[in-house]
Amino acid sequence: MDENPIHTFTSHIGGKNATVQIYVDRVEWVRPRGISGGKITAGVMTLGMSTLVTGVKNGKSGTEMIPIRSISSVTTKRDGMLNSFVQVITTGNAVEFRVSHKEAAAVKDTLTRLMLGTHPALTTRPAPEVVTAQATTHPDISAQLTSLAALRDAGVLTEAEFTAKKSDLLSRM
Repeated sequence: MDENPIHTFTSHIGGKNATVQIYVDRVEWVRPRGISGGKITAGVMTLGMSTLVTGVKNGKSGTEMIPIRSISSVTTKRDGMLNSFVQVITTGNAVEFRVSHKEAAAVKDTLTRLMLGTHPALTTRPAPEVVTAQATTHPDISAQLTSLAALRDAGVLTEAEFTAKKSDLLSRM
């Protein structure tokens, strides 16, 4: 898997802030553990007694990953004057990221282009080795013919050997 994210943002997912990273092959996010606003309010109201009883940490932390290939749709919808939801729909699941309107447009564009295979990050990846191997196994035929002629002229190859090898090379074109 590629280890360099092409887009990173902070979002509100399921009531908690999360750091979201989009890679060429996946979307990952992390929701850190921590104390919620509700726990802080209850702690202040009870002079710390509720915090002593229930503890500081909660169990709503976690990570999740969605492969780009499993995303079937990306939509946005406004959520007030400042924020929008980006909804990522996959097979059997939907996740909403709450971000600014500008960030929502950027996230939707990035994910859509990755899904369609038109994102610039996809074109900067190295070509498959099969193509590279083909290019190196078939050197320039005219250069090979020139080399064969030089070997024939130097007396290393007979005329019959030269003709046979020349026919073989020309048949590969």
